[in-house]
Formats: sequence, structure tokens, C-alpha cells
Amino acid sequence: MRYRGRKTFTSFNVMAACDFDMCFTFISAGWEGSAHDSRIFLHAINSPSLNFPKPPEGKYYLVDKGYPDRRGYLVPYFKTRYHQNQFENVGPNNAKEVFNRAHSSLRSCIERSFGVLKKRWKILNAMPQFSVQTQIDIIIAAFALHNYIRKNAQDDNLFNIITQHPDYVPLDELPDVIDDDINHGSYRETSLEMKNIRNNIASQLWMMR
Repeated sequence: MRYRGRKTFTSFNVMAACDFDMCFTFISAGWEGSAHDSRIFLHAINSPSLNFPKPPEGKYYLVDKGYPDRRGYLVPYFKTRYHQNQFENVGPNNAKEVFNRAHSSLRSCIERSFGVLKKRWKILNAMPQFSVQTQIDIIIAAFALHNYIRKNAQDDNLFNIITQHPDYVPLDELPDVIDDDINHGSYRETSLEMKNIRNNIASQLWMMR
């Protein structure tokens, strides 16, 4: 089934970007759950009609390992400890692990934002059997309301909990991406620049530890 995702049940694969204030800055909804993250990503950045907010020169998005390693998008090191809970007992042992821990800490903002979104709008976890387009409209509305509440609510319990516990990430939101080597072919030339940036940041963080 097209809409049966990696977790076996029917679902959409929604691509989203957010800022550090936990407001979503871009969403692409409607892809079937079986669609790979990299496919959705490439469609989003290469489709002018979607108006994807590409990073300015010298800036970049923090993305997980499911995305191509190309200019403007910084992925973590593969086959290296990454999630915060993996460092609870033993701290980073090398520059790559220091980088990954910092990357995970900053990128957790998107996971926490999704956690608030799905906690508030239960319908997203158990969507009624509406038409596909109606379900997509509901998803988009949920994101829009999330942003409205974040920007305008004086006191919101869900956001307060997340703010008070900055390292908290709902377990359901931890990425389940495996270490696929998708960085090949047309990505090779552009990924070299980001690999150099990643290595430079890792070296600086390791020296500052």
C-alpha cells in the first residue's frame, strides 16, 4: 500500500522545517508514508511552486541522516553515536561524537515541535477515514494553528513543559533513519563543501571541550 510507512500502519510522510522558536517555517504534506525522506526533500527544494525557504549563502539547515549531504544542509556523522541519551553514561570520545551531540541538541527542536503538535492534535495520530485531500488539509491546519498558538498564547501548558525541559524529546519523535549511504552520484561534488564545514566545526568543538 502506498500510504503504509516504515512502521507498518498507513500514514503520510510530512517534511517540515522549523526555527529555534519552535515555529514551523515550511511543510510539505501529502506524500505517502512509504516515500523516502530524500525523495520528498529533493522534490521540495527543486519545485519553485512550493517556495521552499532555501538557506542564504553561508547558512545551513541541520538535517538528519535521511537527507542528502549537500550545500546548505548539514547532516551528522554516520555510524557514530548521536542521540542525547546515548551520551548519558559515557561522554563523547572524539571530535565526531562531540559534533553529533551538539547537532542532536540543536536539531531536537524539530522533534520537540512535532511532539507538541501531535500531543495537542490527537487527530493526527488517529486520522478518520476522510478523503486524502481532506486529511492533508487537516494536517496543514494543525501546523498553522501550532504556529498561531506559539506566537500568540501568553501561557500554553504544552509549550511550557517543553520550555522547562529543554533536553526533553518524546521517544516517538526520535528519528528511525538507518545509516543509508545516499550521498553519491550528483551529490558528491556539493557534499564535499559540507563535509569540510562539518569537520571544521567538529575540530573546533573538540578543542573547546
